[in-house]
Amino acid sequence: MNIKESLEYAVKLLKENKINEPIMKTRIILANVLDKDKEYILIHKNEELNSSLLNEFENNIQKICNGIPVQYVINKQEFMGLEFYVDENVLIPQPDTEILVEEVINICKNLNTHNNSYKDGSNEYIKILDLCTGSGAIGISIAKNIENSKITLSDISIEALNVAERNYKNIVETRANNKIQIIQSDLFESINGKFDIIVSNPPYIKSDVIKTLDKEVQNEPKIALDGGKDGLKIYRRIIDEVYKYLKPNGYLALEIGYDQKEDVIKLIKSTKRYIDIYSKKDLAGKDRIVICKNCQKSIE
Repeated sequence: MNIKESLEYAVKLLKENKINEPIMKTRIILANVLDKDKEYILIHKNEELNSSLLNEFENNIQKICNGIPVQYVINKQEFMGLEFYVDENVLIPQPDTEILVEEVINICKNLNTHNNSYKDGSNEYIKILDLCTGSGAIGISIAKNIENSKITLSDISIEALNVAERNYKNIVETRANNKIQIIQSDLFESINGKFDIIVSNPPYIKSDVIKTLDKEVQNEPKIALDGGKDGLKIYRRIIDEVYKYLKPNGYLALEIGYDQKEDVIKLIKSTKRYIDIYSKKDLAGKDRIVICKNCQKSIE
């Protein structure tokens, strides 16, 4: 069977199983099996596949039919122009989350311009906690873009942290081996010290909604999706405790569900501990992030 015939067979199978974007997914899978780019398979349509490659391709297509996300099958996802390893232990980083990362990067640049108080010996730095880090995509992307950052990646799941550590070693330069710290923690349970920025994309989907989502999303780790009955369970815990771990005027940056802006801002305001609250939309025009600052005076 050649490349063209293999693709046609796979597309037909995915369509029969009601899988979205079957053409794109079959091309991604085959390109990965061949260790080539997608352009190669379009140019070399008549190239014959040996039995080993064909079996691998067919096995991977069957995984897609079973609802396994293509990113888990190829163990790759691009985010902020970087290639991250992903598997079933972590959420797949999505383009919407890049809005959150870009805003934190902008905040860091502003701190670098206007504040000289971030010092560690002779070096200036910005201390950032990526809470519920998963694959580490948020914190690692910030580390790649902000040279004088020190990042803590934290998650309750040791399996997720293993993925984050793998990505850190693959993506961040070895010369910056003290740039990122990895801590297993149930939110702030094992966190010490204070940070200039705490950023998080926490679980925020309502428990009852998860079972209505696409089969592929349901195959992502439930612990990283489930935000409790109203979707706000983890936000409440973060907002109630985060002031203890932020420096005066430190920033909290949260990703939110498209319909959660008012509820999250209400939670923030109810504590009377945070100022300068604002939100931003994603490229689809949906509310995507909420940012606020800790009160200037530390509250213990």
